[in-house]
Amino acid sequence: MGLLSYVVPVYIAEVTPKDIRGGFTSVHQLMICCGVSLTYLIGAFATWRTLALIGTIPCLMQLLGLFFIPESPRWQAKIGIWIECEASLQFLRGNNADISDEANEIKDYTEQLQQHSKSSVFDLFQKEYAWSLTVGVGLMVLQQFGGVNGIAFYARFSGSVGMIAMAVVQVPMTALGVVLLDKSGRRPLLLVSAAGTCLGCFLVGLSFFLQDLQQWKEATPVLSLVGVLVYTGSFSLGMGGIPWVIMSEVQNLDISFPCYTIFQQHSSFLLPCVARLFCSWRSWCRRPGDGRSKKYKRP
Repeated sequence: MGLLSYVVPVYIAEVTPKDIRGGFTSVHQLMICCGVSLTYLIGAFATWRTLALIGTIPCLMQLLGLFFIPESPRWQAKIGIWIECEASLQFLRGNNADISDEANEIKDYTEQLQQHSKSSVFDLFQKEYAWSLTVGVGLMVLQQFGGVNGIAFYARFSGSVGMIAMAVVQVPMTALGVVLLDKSGRRPLLLVSAAGTCLGCFLVGLSFFLQDLQQWKEATPVLSLVGVLVYTGSFSLGMGGIPWVIMSEVQNLDISFPCYTIFQQHSSFLLPCVARLFCSWRSWCRRPGDGRSKKYKRP
């Protein structure tokens, strides 16, 4: 998953037309949500061994399918194999499609890139790339520290009701984000999604606070579940997929892969940190002898 998580968005951004590039890149996140939601549903009724065996099926399908997809035309143009580039572009657009304008655009863009020296990871820290690098790393850092893994882990600990509810919410909200991404724009959808995640975190935190005060004991489990669902739906709407779309669009072709390497390394580093923090928080909430283990109820 670590390699695929940044190779797939780059590949999709390079093979799709620019007018529908955002929607196609978001479909990647939609498929991830469909897979995670299906895993939630199956995991609610099957053992982990059965779930692991079922997980090998899409892995084998993906492995076999990779032999039938063409190479990225932009990557082929970058290394100078123009005949293969046009063949791959023709295969992607259809046998009867006119690819002359797009092929010339790719060629002109590649020639402009070749006028510069070969880029490396250290070139990312130049002044000209500072803003795009800050945007990319900042989105990934805020995406992880926004609480997505804590919310997901809490829903898993909440039993089958929480997992099924998350599965029901994730897929339609991600599909709505795919539809709205190219119509409403990246930034407005990202703002709406961020506001929704803030509201979801506030509701979950409020439910824990009320439980600590021994107030509204019957309503707080429902409030926490609503907060989890609001957060999950809002995250699926934009914060889950839009950062990957933005990263594929704000970087030049010559530094796109080093950029994705840095972005993915930040994401992979922050994931266990957030998980560790959440597990420590749960252990603190359930310390024996201080009465906390009886205060927090699962929805």
